Amino acid sequence: MALFNTPSSSLLQTQNFFTSPKKISPFLLTVSCSKSPSQPTSSPSPVDDNSENEEPKRRLSQQSSWEAKDSEGKDYLYRLGKEADNMNIAVGARAGVVDSLFAGSFLGKDSDIVFDYRQKVTRSFEYLQGDYYIAPLFLDKVVCHIVKNYLAHRLNVKVPLILGIWGGKGQGKSFQTELIFQTLGVEPVIMSAGELESERAGEPGRLIRERYRTASQVVQNQGKMSCLMINDIDAGLGRFGNTQMTVNNQIVVGTLMNLSDNPTRVSIGQDWRESDITNRVPIIVTGNDFSTIYAPLIRDGRMEKFYWQPNREDIVNIVHRMYEKDGISRDEVVSIVNKFPNQALDFYGALRSRTYDRSISKWVDDIGGIENLGKQLLRRKKDEKLPEFTPPEQTMEALLESGHSLIREQQLIMETKLSKEYMKNIDD
Repeated sequence: MALFNTPSSSLLQTQNFFTSPKKISPFLLTVSCSKSPSQPTSSPSPVDDNSENEEPKRRLSQQSSWEAKDSEGKDYLYRLGKEADNMNIAVGARAGVVDSLFAGSFLGKDSDIVFDYRQKVTRSFEYLQGDYYIAPLFLDKVVCHIVKNYLAHRLNVKVPLILGIWGGKGQGKSFQTELIFQTLGVEPVIMSAGELESERAGEPGRLIRERYRTASQVVQNQGKMSCLMINDIDAGLGRFGNTQMTVNNQIVVGTLMNLSDNPTRVSIGQDWRESDITNRVPIIVTGNDFSTIYAPLIRDGRMEKFYWQPNREDIVNIVHRMYEKDGISRDEVVSIVNKFPNQALDFYGALRSRTYDRSISKWVDDIGGIENLGKQLLRRKKDEKLPEFTPPEQTMEALLESGHSLIREQQLIMETKLSKEYMKNIDD
């Protein structure tokens, strides 16, 4: 049905349309409005037959992760915010990556936001200046353990993740390991037994997992070998007499056991991702008595044990390298070792340090005595220089005298035992 353009006809037809009792079938109603003569009449635009075939809104990219949805309908940004903290310790305000307004120029074009953190966690060994002796047996054991763990995915054997180096006090376990790290170019993450306890339950276990992942990131981001090293682990986890077992002790033991069983899936509390695979890095622990540690942790398959007791040849070589710059010959070192047998390596280092006592006392007198010591050491003017310290000339007589002094101190401690005087009920 079409309507006439005259106003009367349109009104009449509209009234009939609403008042007619007949059933009206659907129809297409077209209304043309009269326009003023000044406005040209334009015919209605034809309907676009291809409107149904319009392409959907163009995406940023067919592989854009920003618009991708997971099975739950969550986009990338939602999951990124919900998951773990960013463990990429090499990310910073780098020019070309972030806007120059935010990068700025005050800290430099490439300012690392975690520079201090990396310096505290990972350790380099620039301070180890000089030529030191590394025992061949010790070197072979540590290098073999590191290489086996980096090749574990290619070996058809079970490779223990942890190497436990144990032995008597002062035998150079930690120092020899650091020398090997320096030789191999390993940048380790080193922990102390004092970090294995906290007033917050679960914090030490989480710290171990974070340090392990940090060592993994050193491998991934810096292209350097790395490992996690825990010094004196039996001091933090060992059971001595009636010492108390805490929740943190149990969690730390469980964490190390889990790392040994699953070294590539390490959680710090985030949601799991299939792509969140941690690079396997070896763990090296040192201690004096592993029999005090929870037995399932040190079992074969999880921990490879290495008892370090340097023989006489190792002691002579290490001490000779220590005294070599002082002009002490190898024959003189042999006579010193024979004079003080059954002593740990740290005894010979303390022996050399004791010979400096007289020279230091003379140096204190040269700067004005003990009354002016604080002023000269800490509060002196910028242009004021301290008197030069002259190291003492090492002689056999001075070294033997220092050795006998140290022996007397050791015997006095063992013979006096003032603890029995203070605690009468102590058992032998």
